[in-house]
Amino acid sequence: MNRIAKLDHAHVWHPFTQMRDWLKREPVVISSGKGAVLWDVHGNEYLDANSSIWTNLHGHQHPKINTAITRQLKKISHSSALGFANEPASLLAEKLVEVSNPKLVGRASSRAGHGSSAALPHLNKVFFSDDGSTALEVALKLAYEFTRRTRGRKIKPRFLSLEGAYHGDTIGAVSLGHIDLFHKAYGGLLFKTDKVMSPYCYRCPFNKAKPERADAREYRKCNWECVSLVEKRFSTQKKRGNPYAGFVFEPLIQGAAGMIPQPSDWLKRVTDIARAHGALLIADEVMTGFGRTGGARLPTSRLARTLAPPSTSLFASHHESVQPDFLCVAKGLTGGYLPMAATLTTQNVFDAFLGEYHEFKSFFHGHSFTGNQLGASAALASLEILQSKQSVVARNKLEQTLRDELNSLWSLPNVGDVRQVGLIAGIELVKDWRTRKPFALRDRAGIRVCEAMARHGVLTRPIGNVIVLMPPYCTTTAQARRMVSVLREAVSEVFE
Repeated sequence: MNRIAKLDHAHVWHPFTQMRDWLKREPVVISSGKGAVLWDVHGNEYLDANSSIWTNLHGHQHPKINTAITRQLKKISHSSALGFANEPASLLAEKLVEVSNPKLVGRASSRAGHGSSAALPHLNKVFFSDDGSTALEVALKLAYEFTRRTRGRKIKPRFLSLEGAYHGDTIGAVSLGHIDLFHKAYGGLLFKTDKVMSPYCYRCPFNKAKPERADAREYRKCNWECVSLVEKRFSTQKKRGNPYAGFVFEPLIQGAAGMIPQPSDWLKRVTDIARAHGALLIADEVMTGFGRTGGARLPTSRLARTLAPPSTSLFASHHESVQPDFLCVAKGLTGGYLPMAATLTTQNVFDAFLGEYHEFKSFFHGHSFTGNQLGASAALASLEILQSKQSVVARNKLEQTLRDELNSLWSLPNVGDVRQVGLIAGIELVKDWRTRKPFALRDRAGIRVCEAMARHGVLTRPIGNVIVLMPPYCTTTAQARRMVSVLREAVSEVFE
């Protein structure tokens, strides 16, 4: 066994990993990477099919990001944000405000008797933190205290999120989550939040459609019962005299829940309901942000640039003309180079924390590496790449290549659903596609397929029985085809 692998076995405790299984075999020890390719200490080559756990946007060793970090390193790597400002963080905050406020077309809605306000929230304040969990923790604390300061100190703000929600691993973020496998051990530490049905079309009890060889969203037969349940939940809470303070959601697709995509218009419908009931919208775009949900189109005229359609945005929420009160980003913020996160919110929220020193109205929350210069420099370079014509064209091409290649998986009897949102794909494995019967977790179906893929040179990680493909944006057509073909071979190999 390689020396580094031995050290890992001796001392490293890995996240979300059953270490008894881990210690049974030599781990893949990554030593270098370039573009969408990784190499281990033995010289074996792999394709990075999940962007190093959903973080790496532009590929490894991108020259523009490398240069930005090196340039900043020659100045200063970090200084405190407690009492001091710095140039990269200030420039990044300006840029984040710019890209998070597109010219969305206000879509009035009469659904369920509710209407959309023409005045969308303007996000103009940025609170930096370290990762997705802390970005959600910041939003939660701000929303909680803002509600108490505007509705009254006697109010006990409550939050609503989705079944299967995962918003991170800090105590506040865990409280917003509803995956028992992850969270039940910490129940005694958590505060109560409510959940509502997730629009999981493939396994929805209201979907009367028989299984077909297509994305379940395309052939579903229902009456939007999942939306009606959201309306009912908000109405019930309002009758109790304490309307929800906030509605927390991952837009367009839930990640750790199993790559569960939302049918078109679901997000707009439920956020209209939340708005009508006075709830703040908290968008968890930790995974979905920075172009990951695709749909990018280059404006071709001055008018198009002025009236940019929602699909030109880097954020999933905007694809359905939804502008949240809190926008939480992390993972791809720095292009996958350094841990950094941000929570964007409005002037209205910010003003609630203003006061004289002795009033102690400050937001008492912080992180040692808030606004880190190296992370901010990497993020600025990443945003510049994202907005380049070359990147937009590459993302559109990769999205279409994935769509074309994923169609080949329908021939496999153990593939129940293939769902894609932009540059995210989830392939759900089942015992038989005709019955949708799932594998038990003890069968390790997803893990076994990913282990087989690794043997063939493609690295990714499952979510239970769902195989995730989320390649870096620099992935070539040939590499994308290989990712899917290796997945196809691995499924056949495991279940033959």
